[in-house]
Amino acid sequence: MLLGEVYFWTDTVKDWKKIFSQTRYKTILIDTLRVLVKRKKIIVYAFVIMPNHLHLIWQMIETNGKEMPHASFNKYTSHQIFQDLKLNHPDALPYFKVSDGERNFRLWQRDPLAILLDTQDKLEQKIDYIHYNPLQVQWQLSEQPEDYEWSSARFYETGIDNFGFLTDYRNLL
Repeated sequence: MLLGEVYFWTDTVKDWKKIFSQTRYKTILIDTLRVLVKRKKIIVYAFVIMPNHLHLIWQMIETNGKEMPHASFNKYTSHQIFQDLKLNHPDALPYFKVSDGERNFRLWQRDPLAILLDTQDKLEQKIDYIHYNPLQVQWQLSEQPEDYEWSSARFYETGIDNFGFLTDYRNLL
């Protein structure tokens, strides 16, 4: 990913485990995005948190120390979630065990999907995809996009940012 470019990003939980069925883990993702936006490391245009994956449309503004903000996001959210699992759900930890030399546990699958959104059509298509994801047959998390709490759909419907970190993509145009 390049600084200054807008990307559609998908992070998937290792082995598609539905860890984000737990509100506290979705809140960790939201809080981390909020901090990165506040520190002017990223701009978030759209997102949805699904039970086992996350879609974002975001822009990396500047590095976070020596690393790209997406790396900081993945590292920090993994650490926070594993801290909670160790304390409250130690029986779930083996599902995330790895022996890859880098770490003992892995939350996010390697190589997240990053697609450069270099046209308005691509950007709008991906925002629609994100907002309609919770309505898909295999999920049925809500009846309307704006009814799903863990998404930017309501922001685009009402203009109200309940998360405190969203930027309307139309400001790019």
